[in-house]
Amino acid sequence: MASKVVQAIYNDDDVLMNAVKQVRAAHHHIEEVYTPFPVHGLDKAMGLAPTRIAIMSFIYGCIGLTVAIVMMNFIMIEDWPQNIGGKPSFSYIENMPAFVPIMFELTVFFAAHLMVITFYLRSKMWPFKEAENPDVRTTDDHFLMEIAVHGNEEEVAALLKETGAVEVNIQEKH
Repeated sequence: MASKVVQAIYNDDDVLMNAVKQVRAAHHHIEEVYTPFPVHGLDKAMGLAPTRIAIMSFIYGCIGLTVAIVMMNFIMIEDWPQNIGGKPSFSYIENMPAFVPIMFELTVFFAAHLMVITFYLRSKMWPFKEAENPDVRTTDDHFLMEIAVHGNEEEVAALLKETGAVEVNIQEKH
């Protein structure tokens, strides 16, 4: 089912921020905003929920720490105990200070790699996926705001022109 969206193009991020606030104050739903660079505060202005990727990063770090502890205990204590530098290999606790760098590295490794994979999956960005930006100027120096419309195209277009939009288009979105 096709629906209509109004696309407003801006050439300044400050004008875009003010426009987003005005559109939200007028109770219109902003579908998406395309920008050539991150705009600080845009997510809050759009009313987006805070991300939970930091929580997942912590969980992934805990998984990495657990894997490091289990791996080092099995390899260095149970499977193949060795006397390296006069350190006894009777228990994991006695050798833990020597294992701290490995625990740190695997914690960071798991957190970083799994967080990147989670970000790509959550953003629906996989290899060979075509770009979804509706206007190629958004990758260079313009900002685009898409607003879903339901029979009120002229009202929304007039509001967007008042907010400082350089160009306003009505498009069919599939």
